[in-house]
Formats: sequence, C-alpha cells, structure tokens
Amino acid sequence: MADYQTQISCRDLRLGYEGRTVTEGLTFEVNRGDYLCVVGENGAGKSTLIKALLGLNPPLSGEIAFPGGLKAAAIGYLPQHNAVQKDFPASVKEIVLSGCLGKGGFQPFYTREQKALAERQMERLGITEIKSRCYRELSGGQRQRVLLARALCATEEILLLDEPVAGLDPKVTKEMYEIIDSLNKSGVTVIMVSHDISAAVRYASHILHLGPTPLFFGPKSSYVKTDIGKMFTDYAGGDDK
Repeated sequence: MADYQTQISCRDLRLGYEGRTVTEGLTFEVNRGDYLCVVGENGAGKSTLIKALLGLNPPLSGEIAFPGGLKAAAIGYLPQHNAVQKDFPASVKEIVLSGCLGKGGFQPFYTREQKALAERQMERLGITEIKSRCYRELSGGQRQRVLLARALCATEEILLLDEPVAGLDPKVTKEMYEIIDSLNKSGVTVIMVSHDISAAVRYASHILHLGPTPLFFGPKSSYVKTDIGKMFTDYAGGDDK
C-alpha cells in the first residue's frame, strides 16, 4: 500500500442527528503526523464529529474518506471518562489487551504478538508496574494512561482523544499533555477534542474551530492571528509557543 500523506479527508460535511443539523460546510484534512485540536463551544458539533469519524453516526451529507485505506474501526479512540469506566472490574493488563480485539476478526485467545504489543504499550506509558492492579483502584491519571495504552494497541497510526484531561489535577494534566505530545513526535497522528484553548495552541500543529458553520481550519500559527483565535486565546490566556 502506498504511503499516503493524507489519512482522513472530509469534504463539505453536514453533521447532526435525527435530521437536526449541528454544523455544516465542514472541510478539512488530517495528514500523517498532524496534531489537530478540535475546539468550539458546547453544542458546536465536536462530539458529533467524533462519532462521524468513528463511523458511528454518518454525516447527513458530504464525504469522509480514508485515502490510505485506514478503516474507521482502526482509529485508536480514548473516550471521555465516565462512572461506568471508573468501576470496570478488570485488571490494567486486561483492559490494555482489549485494544487488540478489533484486529484479525474473532479470536478466542490473544496471540503472542498481541500480548507482546500490550506489554510494549504499557511500558511506553509507564504503567508496567501496575499491570496486575484492578482498574477501578487507580487514580484518574493512571486510568487515562491505561486507556491510552489500550488505544495504541488498536493502532499506532491515529489517536482520537476526547477531552483526555477532563477532571485531572494540574500536575497530571501537564503530564498527560506531555505524553500525548511525545506520541505525536514519535509519528502518531493525534486528533484531540478539547475545551482547553491554551493547551490547543501550545501543542497542536492545526486547529479546527467549530461553530454552527466552521469558524477556522488551518495551522495553529495562522489561527492565533485570526479574530476568532485572538478572542479565544486572549480569553484562555494561551499563546502560540
């Protein structure tokens, strides 16, 4: 297969649910190695876009294409934390391994290669020492590392992160952002949905700012010079360093 630069191409999307349009006229691309932050106010369509990219809620019109042949199911997904996840009665290792379930169809057992992959991702995220612990006993930051390792077992090509630092304290938030930045620099494409505009302009290569109609898509360096970018970064106290 050719080494396609563009991994996701969206053209003139109209997104919504039950026939109700949330956002429209949405055109953007995600290229290999990008770090795209999706921002916007509540109700702007961020969650609807996530579902569309994952193939869970098709667009009302327009096209989502994967030029390199990547399937939506092969996107590593880190969802928002919820109470059900916090109480999940499984070990760290079991949860990380479950990221391999979408590979190769139904299998009654994990392969040796999948187990080795899980071990590598746990080491990569610094959670090897807690791999036998129950997930519900972990701190918020540890849980997010576990779910990130699980997502990397699904694929190391694209990570889709939905508010990955929500509810974490400032120290753990900083650590999580640094982990994500390190993964991106290692070659993993990152799409991160976030309310944190200041972090978006600090770490992202590109910004997609959603509204009823798209407000901006392009490089971070251009976003901070626009009226909408200046308004939100001034409000959030962010910069473009």
